[in-house]
Amino acid sequence: MNPEMNNHYREIILGVGENPEREGLLDTPKRAAKAMQYLCNGYHKSLEEVVNGALFESDNDEMVIVRDIELYSLCEHHMLPFIGKAHVAYIPTGKVLGLSKVARIVDMFARRLQIQENLTKQIADAIQQVTNAAGVAVVIEAKHMCMMMRGVEKQNSVMTSSVMLGAFRESCNTRHEFLQLIGRGK
Repeated sequence: MNPEMNNHYREIILGVGENPEREGLLDTPKRAAKAMQYLCNGYHKSLEEVVNGALFESDNDEMVIVRDIELYSLCEHHMLPFIGKAHVAYIPTGKVLGLSKVARIVDMFARRLQIQENLTKQIADAIQQVTNAAGVAVVIEAKHMCMMMRGVEKQNSVMTSSVMLGAFRESCNTRHEFLQLIGRGK
């Protein structure tokens, strides 16, 4: 545990006009610091550790998609949550990635202070790096608390970001197939 971080949360409580000695707030600095460390645990992981050798020989050269991977991240501008789902696809070239590793790669990057646009690219680049795929596609759809709870207060807005690499960028048909399979193509 980080005592310095606990003290910072205590100062925040004071700064908003509350009494950190109030019964309900006595352990809040410690709990908040622990929660923040958990929410940002992606900084302590590497791609190599996350993949852990789970790359397997395969003759498959057809699109592999993992849809609706829930993600929770913190916006780097306000440190408020954004919550959504990622859809990740790749076209193998002799090796496939263990299924859970796709979700773990999403989590590793989501568990950092982020903007959604960078998160989308980081996931795509990591999948490409690990698999050497013929193409990678990532679409993220998320609701941002910084837009819902403050500022313009738009409750139903959803941000969509995408990154297309290789065959997904070069081929309209490949991109269209992916978007249709995740329910976004027309």
